[in-house]
Amino acid sequence: AAMAGFVRELERRAGPALRLEQRAAGGVGCVVWDAALVLAKFLETGACPLARRHVLELGAGTGAVGIMAATLGANVTVTDLEELQELLLVNIENNKHLVTGSVRAKVLKWGEDVTEFQPPPDYILMADCIYYEESLEPLLKTLKDLTGPDTCVLCCYEQRTMGKNPEIERKYFELLQRDFELERIPLDRHDEEYRSADIHIVNIHRKST
Repeated sequence: AAMAGFVRELERRAGPALRLEQRAAGGVGCVVWDAALVLAKFLETGACPLARRHVLELGAGTGAVGIMAATLGANVTVTDLEELQELLLVNIENNKHLVTGSVRAKVLKWGEDVTEFQPPPDYILMADCIYYEESLEPLLKTLKDLTGPDTCVLCCYEQRTMGKNPEIERKYFELLQRDFELERIPLDRHDEEYRSADIHIVNIHRKST
């Protein structure tokens, strides 16, 4: 049986909160991480126009960020591994009355074929996707395969100082800069309540060839 979930409410500026089920067991995808909250609330600031835009979330977990984008009028595909689809579907269902765009869940394994996700989306959203060294190369391949010249990638991550984290982070940004331009979004442009000095949002674009 599925683990009993516990619900995390995510306040919205306009209208009722999102209600996000989490799972008490089942690894990293099953709780709403702080970086997801920071990115979801950043989207609400209106810094990126989302209405009628095509949005893809990578490593969506509970779907918090993608579902927030869908409440802001975007047409969203939230993606994660097979074992997280059930949780994504539950959260889409629980919040569908708040969605003004559209939202669907699909399986996407980093490094594998992305044909069904073409043409390139307007936005790719990623919250806390960099913590396994072995997933860096597949993630970068997926980013390269998915992005067009106009795709804006928003990557939000919590800077972690423990163990191998700093090294993995450094390697990720080093590899990323071969093909992409990076621009850090200053803290004063984050949501004034949902922000933290150790949580960064980076705006990423393909380098023009």
